[in-house]
Amino acid sequence: MNYDHRKIAGLFLFLAAAQFSVGLMMAAARYPGYSIADNFISDLGVGPAALIFNSSVILAGVLVLGATFSLYQVFASRVLTVVAIIAGAGFIGVGVFTEDLPLLHSIFSLVAFVSLGLLALVAAVFVRSPLRYLSVIFGAVSFAALGLFITRNDLGLGIGGMERMIVIPILAWALAFGGYLMAGEAT
Repeated sequence: MNYDHRKIAGLFLFLAAAQFSVGLMMAAARYPGYSIADNFISDLGVGPAALIFNSSVILAGVLVLGATFSLYQVFASRVLTVVAIIAGAGFIGVGVFTEDLPLLHSIFSLVAFVSLGLLALVAAVFVRSPLRYLSVIFGAVSFAALGLFITRNDLGLGIGGMERMIVIPILAWALAFGGYLMAGEAT
């Protein structure tokens, strides 16, 4: 059987971002009184929307992990592969170790945030423009937002809004990168 690893990796990354985006919105809609400005994203993992949120974040991690073998087959980059493995594990850890386990949850959240931003930056080496520039921009915005989030500077967005400024650029990047790979663009 002939596998197109580029398309498999792209599909898995696209699905990870797409289903998590939908899961995030569904979970927030199911959580009475939830505020995207005032609540952390992970508050969704311990309340009335926990099943939706935790399933979605774990599935995203599994899909990212599923993409790693194909990413390696396409790019033969150990760095890209290792960062993707760490990102997938971070996602899974966020869903398994909810806010009920604050230390583990904080560690896995930080691992996910850092590795996802780094994944966008590392991937920039392997793609053509304009995605190359977008990868750098989205990765840099995510890291800048992470710095602001850690130092509790929310720029008027609220702590939940600033946390989304870490995550949303990476979700947009993963959708674009996944589409790029599925389209079969030459590197």
